[in-house]
Amino acid sequence: MVRIPAVSSNSLTSSPATSQNQRRIVAYWVATVLVAAELGVGGVWDLLRIPYVRGVIEQLGYPTYFLVILGVWKVPGAVALLVPRFPRLKEWAYAGAVFTYTGAVASHLTVRDGAGAVWPCVFAVLAAASWALRPPARRDLTPSSAASTRA
Repeated sequence: MVRIPAVSSNSLTSSPATSQNQRRIVAYWVATVLVAAELGVGGVWDLLRIPYVRGVIEQLGYPTYFLVILGVWKVPGAVALLVPRFPRLKEWAYAGAVFTYTGAVASHLTVRDGAGAVWPCVFAVLAAASWALRPPARRDLTPSSAASTRA
């Protein structure tokens, strides 16, 4: 005997808005996890100054100690993007990610390494997508009290 699973009325009448919201949440998490993974892994590689990143940074004309500075900020930035709450901290993490990726694009283009600029450009777009797709609970909607007292 074949059993047919029960179907709730909610699953039959899901609204297009609900489906669109679910796609938005999935897109947000895919973009966010990719950016956080790149920041986290890249930050650890920078801190360890592995030969690959050392070669890239030297090709771009930067001193290798620059990797430590980048790594020190990438790792906590990755964590900030993934943990719940702290919307203001997330804003700073997004800004840092965009500065990192666009700076990498500019650096690669400056030394005429257009191919090297592709992945940083992709990650800059992913960071922007993650920021734009944030669920309301991950947005900073209230101005700080310091800003409102200055006005």
